[in-house]
Amino acid sequence: MTAQLFTNDTQAIFWNNNTKAIQQMLDYGYICRRETPSVAAIVHPTTQTSVQKFFFGPREVVIPVVKTTEEAVRRFPEADVFLNFASFRTAYDVTMDSLKYKSLKTIMVTAEGIPERLARTMVIKAKEAGKLLIGPSSVGAITPGSFKIANIGGTMDNIVKTKLHRPGSAGLVTRSGGLFNELANIVSINANGLAEGVAVGGDRYPGSTFIDYIRMMEKNDKVRYIILLGEVGGTDEYDVIEAVKNGEITKPIIGWSLGTVAAHFASEVQFGHAGAKANSNSETAVAKNKAMRNAGIQVPDTFNELPKLINEVYNQIKDQISEDVTTKTTKSETDAVTTDEQLPEIPEDYTAAKKSGKIRKQTNFICTISDDRGEEAVYAGFPISSVATPDTGFSIGDVLALLWFKKRYPKWASDFIETVIKTVADHGPAVSGAHNARVTARAGKDLISSLVSGILTIGPRFGGAIDGAAKHFKHGKDENMSPHAFVDYMKQEGLAIPGIGHRIKSTKNPDLRVESLKKFAKDNFPDTLTLNFALEVEKVTTSKKPNLILNVDGAVGVLLVDMWKNLNYSDKEIEQLIDSGALNAFFVLGRTIGFIGHVLDEKRLNMPLYRHELDDILYDVELAE
Repeated sequence: MTAQLFTNDTQAIFWNNNTKAIQQMLDYGYICRRETPSVAAIVHPTTQTSVQKFFFGPREVVIPVVKTTEEAVRRFPEADVFLNFASFRTAYDVTMDSLKYKSLKTIMVTAEGIPERLARTMVIKAKEAGKLLIGPSSVGAITPGSFKIANIGGTMDNIVKTKLHRPGSAGLVTRSGGLFNELANIVSINANGLAEGVAVGGDRYPGSTFIDYIRMMEKNDKVRYIILLGEVGGTDEYDVIEAVKNGEITKPIIGWSLGTVAAHFASEVQFGHAGAKANSNSETAVAKNKAMRNAGIQVPDTFNELPKLINEVYNQIKDQISEDVTTKTTKSETDAVTTDEQLPEIPEDYTAAKKSGKIRKQTNFICTISDDRGEEAVYAGFPISSVATPDTGFSIGDVLALLWFKKRYPKWASDFIETVIKTVADHGPAVSGAHNARVTARAGKDLISSLVSGILTIGPRFGGAIDGAAKHFKHGKDENMSPHAFVDYMKQEGLAIPGIGHRIKSTKNPDLRVESLKKFAKDNFPDTLTLNFALEVEKVTTSKKPNLILNVDGAVGVLLVDMWKNLNYSDKEIEQLIDSGALNAFFVLGRTIGFIGHVLDEKRLNMPLYRHELDDILYDVELAE
């Protein structure tokens, strides 16, 4: 029975939602024709979601996301690999927790820089628990054609180029992830690829050493020869040397220790990894290479000679490999070993393809008022910083004009907009919107819920007459109707005149809000032709009943029409604004200020739940017989 690291059924629990590394694992599994994704679950303690979407080839799959390793192990007991992608600050605690679970056989730690005292404790506890600990500071391990951990092997293009997508014959053990990729490429060119590979990790105290993996490769009948790429520092290579001397390791081994250049320096040299520093002569690369050669391990004279040596060793056993493949494996396995068969195609990610300019996609939305793609968002072309503070000279009316109508209005127009907003901001607690907002607040609901309950009452009978007033008075004025003809026209249409009439106010008790709007317009607008027409209509309606006056909705509606006419908007543009609800929007925005005030008032007063008085309701319900 082969003692390989992983199989086609191996699944991992991934700690930390590193989406890029997870997707690489899934892509690798897909081209290896796995039936199930290689990641069973993601552990993310701060997650707010229960699943994460990924691609498995051309189709999307969901991978469960849980908050604890305990939950992941309980739900997915078949997953026996634990990938610890925690930072160096938490990697120790996460690893120690994972050692408790029997179903987890292999644990990999990517973090580098874990304090040595903690790293040694972690290694000891892993061995006591019978776990294979890969790392710290490791990019992972791979069983080509079956399963790979995290980022080992690099990009998918590199994996296919270096034949890591299907099983070969070499077992490769290195410390460095980068050098692992380089050696995989060398083996793919000079032999038939890897059967298994591990990047032990660059820290001084790895969880498993060269000899641990080489013993496994000795028992793995798919590994026919072994390549050991060590480096200056540490004594792990000597464990392999002793195993070869005593006959424990019998398969051909090619060995090389990097860092021979250090012999030419006058002082000690610290190479890239934490453990890559010789603390004694025996830890130098020169001494290690000599010792390996003396033990019978095949060692080239220089690193540049390594490819040639790999090719020679592979050719020596090539015939035996072909014979064993023919007699012991199926045709599909033979093809995988001896040929580069057609691989399943992994579609290019949309984001990457779009960035590279390979595809174009129609947008779903068009935005012409603001742009947040640059260093600073802009309102209709004006950076926020150029309009936000008082010293810029921009008012709220200016910002509203930019975002609603895409241009900065002259001061008289922006001042009018602010006048409208302030005028309609509130009309007391008794109107339907304010009443609803206060009742909702007293029911214990939040600000947004209470505000929305008030806003939802705005309509044709409450604040929503602005659009209608503008539409009909504009029509009457544009058609040159007389005030009497306009009143008759509306009557024939079966319509009450929007913007005319008030419950309390009348000709003898005028609405001061309307008087203020009229005065502002007369003093500041170039002309007020639509207002003048509405006031002539008012004379007709009030002759019938004194409270049929032009109300706030009507005044705002006709003056907005006059504002746009004076700003040279065409009739078509104005009618489009009316139809889109832009005029009622002034009431919605203004009254929102008042609704919020009423909600905050209720919260401040801490008023109890509201219940309507029973004697204010006419009950007309017959008792059942």
